[in-house]
Amino acid sequence: MVSAKTEKQRCMYNEIKRVISLPDGKEIEISTGKLAKQADGSVVVKMGNTMLLGTVVSAQNAREDMDFMPLSCEYKEKYAAVGRYPGGFLKREGRPSDYEILISRLIDRALRPLFPEDYHAETFVNVTLMSADENIMPDALAGLAASAALAVSDIPFGEPISEVRVSKIDGEYIVNPTYEQNENADIDLIVAGSLENIMMVEGEMNEVSELDMLEGIKVAHEAIKLQCQAQIELAEELGKTVKREYCHETNDEDLKAKIKAETYEKAYAVARKANPDKHQRKADFSAVKEEFLSQYSEEDEVNKKLVDKYYHDVEKDAVRNLVLEEGIRLDGRKTDEIRPIWSEVDYLPTAHGSAIFTRGETQSITTVTLGNKMNEQMIDGAMISGFEKFILHYNFPAFSTGDARPYRGVSRREVGHGNLAKRALAKVMPKDGNVNPYTVRVVSDILESNGSSSMATVCAGCLALMDTGIKITNPVSGIAMGLITDTKTGKYAVLSDILGDEDHLGDMDFKVTGTKNGITATQMDIKVDGLPYEVLEKALLQAKVGREHILGEMAKTLSEPREDYKPFAPRMERMVVEKESIGAIIGPGGKVIQEIQAKTGATITIDEVDGKGNVDILSSNKESILAAKEAIKLAAGMFEIGEIFKGKVKSIVDFGAFVEIAPGKDGLVHISEIEHRRLKTVTEVLKEGQEIEVKLIAFDKRTGKLKLSRKALLPKPENKEEN
Repeated sequence: MVSAKTEKQRCMYNEIKRVISLPDGKEIEISTGKLAKQADGSVVVKMGNTMLLGTVVSAQNAREDMDFMPLSCEYKEKYAAVGRYPGGFLKREGRPSDYEILISRLIDRALRPLFPEDYHAETFVNVTLMSADENIMPDALAGLAASAALAVSDIPFGEPISEVRVSKIDGEYIVNPTYEQNENADIDLIVAGSLENIMMVEGEMNEVSELDMLEGIKVAHEAIKLQCQAQIELAEELGKTVKREYCHETNDEDLKAKIKAETYEKAYAVARKANPDKHQRKADFSAVKEEFLSQYSEEDEVNKKLVDKYYHDVEKDAVRNLVLEEGIRLDGRKTDEIRPIWSEVDYLPTAHGSAIFTRGETQSITTVTLGNKMNEQMIDGAMISGFEKFILHYNFPAFSTGDARPYRGVSRREVGHGNLAKRALAKVMPKDGNVNPYTVRVVSDILESNGSSSMATVCAGCLALMDTGIKITNPVSGIAMGLITDTKTGKYAVLSDILGDEDHLGDMDFKVTGTKNGITATQMDIKVDGLPYEVLEKALLQAKVGREHILGEMAKTLSEPREDYKPFAPRMERMVVEKESIGAIIGPGGKVIQEIQAKTGATITIDEVDGKGNVDILSSNKESILAAKEAIKLAAGMFEIGEIFKGKVKSIVDFGAFVEIAPGKDGLVHISEIEHRRLKTVTEVLKEGQEIEVKLIAFDKRTGKLKLSRKALLPKPENKEEN
């Protein structure tokens, strides 16, 4: 039996806090010891009323077959944090949204390089939004919460990191701006780093210069340093500076030395062949390893997993040294040389727009589909909700790399690459709804991949948009940059348009997109410590030259948007009506608008903006749009005296006939306005259901009543006065 005193002691907590004061007066609080105490590490990060819970748990031992770091990072937003219910039938949080996946990737990319290479225990990092201030952006605090949880744990980890958002607004750089401030940002970056180094950058820009972006990174790093120092102090106070002991690898130093001695020169020779065919290169490198293994008989025991590992290191050293010593790349290019490019538009005859973009062994076929407001993507997140009218999807099937494996649904990588391409192209999409009233969906299918398929998506997407006839403000291209460094000698090489192998073996993966005027989006992962800003600046300026070259190659295929859409593409025209007319166009229970759509074949959507009604009419048939416009004008009461209509007699009364000239809109033809002669009864000439032409002779705007005349369209009898 547990005594009351013991139970009370077990429930008590010893909370420790650190407050970080940013230069602009904002404060961030990190606390630990109060929540989730059974996790290896847990913290609460608070800014204003926004609170994030960060936890980390790592297995004590690694699985026997594990030869890599099995890290899982999850960011989740609770709807209760903003007092909302989740959408859908179940009314509970479900699979992560694209937004949550993107934030999870930001955390992962910043943390993963800092775990020891020989640490292979399964590790789970979870960051949860528990309370949300409607004007504080929580995504920029997620990396801090994840790193702080590791800092207060005994899990082996290199050094604390943090993430901040930095935006350039009205010429000033602001760290962690509000939602409202960020709406007017020319630069919007999330930057991750440690006390000494930048680790990761991702963001979007309004065609800004390379130096402006670099300055934003420097501003972000100053705030990051404050947050890293607070984590170090928190860990010291908790006594968590000594991490757990582990042994997750068994090494054979003699075998390692033997493999290097017997294979390095051969691997170097394979790399020096400068073969542009990646599959042949792979076969040639594998042949060197197989030759080494051939010296062992079945009776001899050799750990093939260790051979694979050590030979991979040899291959990596050979490729890197070849670049640093001789300036030769795997496919024979110079460090700043772009692979051959060819492109084609209008390849798919029934798509609204299409393009193929091929650069070396990387190829994207991209399509554009035009739709209306009903095709917009609904966003139903805890913090972000609304509708998106520009959609970009990126698909990476296994056959693009020659792999034989099944498709298991959209991966996090596909979500991340698609988001980068979307950011790049969204900056040049027309903002005026009258210039581009469409919902636009871009889909990139990667058919071949050997380096930077996301940048191929940007180029193919730009060409496809122009092929469609979307009036983008400027063409956009993208390039992936790489880096190989030797910290001992200080030598380094910046590589333009990297191959997949160069990405895997290099120290940086830096993607930059932009127009002739400047950068629109970027994504950077740095895998080496101590990268000077001068090297980063050189990479940015070298990327600019590469982007401009690619823009020139794209212009040979299509340099500007087509004048018109394809003949079979849906046409959309927008009418602006008074707010009071919206109800009349829709009609009771939607009757009027449904009748107009059924009669004309057009699709109609209405949206109230700034006290006016935007009526979008979509159809692939011009006559259908014209007919719908006329019907909407009538339903909205947009009449002009003297207009002629073709209508149907809906009802007959003693003094005339009511004629429907549009769904839900009819007017009176008085008995005296049916013919030039005097009629005793209306039924002498008209009957219900009869179609006749009438002219509008009077319109009472106050009551909406219409006076119509059939007689005005009939020839007058000769030598006779009107009755």
